[in-house]
Amino acid sequence: MNSAVIGLGFGDEGKGLVTEYLCSKSTNPLVVRYSGGQQAGHTVVKDGVRHIFSNFGSGTLSGIPTYWSKFCTVDPIAVTNELHILQKKGITPKLYIDYKCPITTPYDAFHNQACDKFNGTCGVGVGTTIAREENHYSLLIEDLRNKTAFHMKLDLIGRYYGMHLDLRKFLKRVEEMLHHECIVFVNHPLPWINKDNFVLEGSQGLLLDQNIGFFPHVSRGNTGTKNILSIFGDYEFRNLDLYLVTRAYQTRHGNGPMTNEDLPHNIKLDPDETNITNAHQGPFRRSLLDIDLLRYALYKDEGINKVLRKTLVITCLDHIKNEYRFTHKGDIVNCRDEEDFIIQVSFLLDLEENVLVSESPYSNKIQKF
Repeated sequence: MNSAVIGLGFGDEGKGLVTEYLCSKSTNPLVVRYSGGQQAGHTVVKDGVRHIFSNFGSGTLSGIPTYWSKFCTVDPIAVTNELHILQKKGITPKLYIDYKCPITTPYDAFHNQACDKFNGTCGVGVGTTIAREENHYSLLIEDLRNKTAFHMKLDLIGRYYGMHLDLRKFLKRVEEMLHHECIVFVNHPLPWINKDNFVLEGSQGLLLDQNIGFFPHVSRGNTGTKNILSIFGDYEFRNLDLYLVTRAYQTRHGNGPMTNEDLPHNIKLDPDETNITNAHQGPFRRSLLDIDLLRYALYKDEGINKVLRKTLVITCLDHIKNEYRFTHKGDIVNCRDEEDFIIQVSFLLDLEENVLVSESPYSNKIQKF
């Protein structure tokens, strides 16, 4: 059975955790990244190995290959950097990259870091790459097959940004990526590969979708069902198992609106938290869960209602042992205990029939409620 993992919030919900869990329950699966690019930071812990996935799917520690769809950007430097890290951990990944994927260049990343500091950006050039593509200065993976055209396009991208950078490292990593046995470039529809199940892994949450979130503090792309529908078609899409993921509280990286920050809370700060304050995104923020924002996200993504089987996943319950509260219609709702919290949240989201819960960071701790 094919499944898709979608974050309901501003990202950092635990999509990697859920993806690894679904891979462990699937027969002969393939992880499909359907949005974003190298800005993802999905933490997976398995058999004593901990890794933050950005350029490979979150089933990689279980030996599951990844398909990088045309909706995702590719940074050759980031891909090869992560590949080296995985190999040092004793992991041999497999990555299939669609020929239609846009390439992130050093120009895109530099411009992103210099000019887009206030929208919660990761600073890795995903948004600037997509914007450049929309302005017809296109550079796709398929362009790597013709060195003359590739270098001409790369030169024009430098002129587009009005800058000149030393690209020797970038060009070296392009060559490494092109010839590495772990990476395969494909020009086929998704079903070309002999796999029994697809696990579609999202990048950021619905509240960062460019058509759902709060502009300009959004991701340039679609983090919900739009790309999934394009990949599968209507019939297969309706028969997906959809996993809708939220932490037991709100989080947000950097600037942009987030509710309930004026309310004091006792949410535990995980000492192993992957999502930390950094120079480009800014502070990592936390507040009480807001049911109204989650309901808004669910309503705005029209495709979600077309799917027959939906499961709510509530992660990081271990962080709210002293904070079983959330807000609904502007009021604070106090819950008796963890069970009452889960029951009320799932009921108010109209997702009480199928609920999974977990404590971070282990996928083997995900269990049916």
